[in-house]
This record gives sequence, C-alpha cells and structure tokens, in this order.
Amino acid sequence: MTTVLSIGTTHPWNAAGVGLDLLVGAELGVRVLTVVCAVSAQDDQELHALHAVPAEIVRAQLAAIPWERVDAIRAGAIGSAEGAYAVAQAAGTCDAPLAVDPVFSATLGGRLAGEPAMRAIRDALATLPTAIVTPNIAEAGALLGGREVTRENIEACAAELQSRGARAVLLKGGHLEGPPLDVLASADGIVRFEGERIDADMRGTGCTLAMALACALARGEELAAAVSFARAFVRGKIERAVQLGAMRMAY
Repeated sequence: MTTVLSIGTTHPWNAAGVGLDLLVGAELGVRVLTVVCAVSAQDDQELHALHAVPAEIVRAQLAAIPWERVDAIRAGAIGSAEGAYAVAQAAGTCDAPLAVDPVFSATLGGRLAGEPAMRAIRDALATLPTAIVTPNIAEAGALLGGREVTRENIEACAAELQSRGARAVLLKGGHLEGPPLDVLASADGIVRFEGERIDADMRGTGCTLAMALACALARGEELAAAVSFARAFVRGKIERAVQLGAMRMAY
C-alpha cells in the first residue's frame, strides 16, 4: 500500500494538521503514518494554546517510523526549532519526496512557529533536495526576509526560494488581488497555474493541498501533474466544504 508520513501539529477539530492529513489520506486510499511535533488548542475563534512536543519525543517518533515503507512525506507546522532540525535530519536520510508546508501562523491568529523555528524550517527543512516547498505569499515573504510577494515578482520569488536547494517551490498566490495564480519553480523552469476564483473559503486549504500533493507524488506522479491534481482536489473541497460552528472545513 502507498504510504505517506504526516509530520506536524494536532487540531482538535481536525480542520488542519495531522488529523486532516489522515482524512485526506483515507479519501485518496493512502496509508498515513504520523509524527506529532506540537499539540494545539484551536476552535472556530482562535488559537488558544500551543505546546511543542519535546525534541527527544519527536526524535523517538521519527525513529519508530518504518522509513523503508515511506513513499512521500508531508511536513506542516512543527512548533520548535529543535523539532524542525530533528525532522530535517530524519527526512534528509530518506529519498521520498517531501512536501514542506511552512506553516508559521494559525488562520484565525496566533503563532504556530516562533523566529527560531521559522529559521530552522527555512534553513534546514526547506532546503533539502527532496523538498517541494508550498508557501503562501505571506509565508514566502517571511522565508525571504520580509519581502512583499506581488503578482509582478511572484515568479522571481519562487525561483529564489528554489535556488536555496529545494527540489521545487510551489508559491501559492491565492491571496493576491485578481484571479488566483500559483507558480511552480524547479530546475526545469517556471510553470504557472491559473484559474477562476471560487466564491467561498475553507479552513485548512494549505494542509489539504500539501497532503494531496504528497499523496500524488507517493503514487509516482510527475511533479507538475501532481500539482495539478492537488490544486483540483483543493478546489473541489472548497466548493463542497461543510460548516462546523463558524468555520468551513473540508470534512
């Protein structure tokens, strides 16, 4: 069976993080393994609390993974610099594609990664040669030292991030004014993904896209085709999202 390792943070509603990855994996027929790097208390109002799992526990979970069975990895919010370095060290020994979703903040406010964790993700995890990094424009700006990402410079920003060592960068421009624009930068050049904006929103779009991308890559799909699949999967989820409290969710 195809297997994806999900590394990240819990969400009580499973609207994001490792719980959402389990739901996406089940729908796509993929066996999901998990490593929990942080535990969050979130609801439809805000992030109430975050506890980073001690690095030794993160390392112990990683050591328990049957790495020879891992076909792809999805890394999301990690919570601490020590945890990020532990994940980077373990993932660096695996040839499987690594979808890195550099989650620094919760959608409704609150930090999921402080400055040390952000630097560790930027310097150690997002530069691995197996990494496909999937930042939105705010996350890409943070990775680029506070630069503003615009429709005019999005291709250059994606290319600069990819040049630091990653296999590819999928810079998501859904928050830009006008039609959505995502840009994939790799050694093969730039590929643009454009489409009509859906008049709806959904919590966990970044997690859903990164996990769908990891699942497609785990099945052996070529990178651009995997990106197209993941984007279509997310768009379908946004259109059919379910309401829970004040939040629209994929499941």
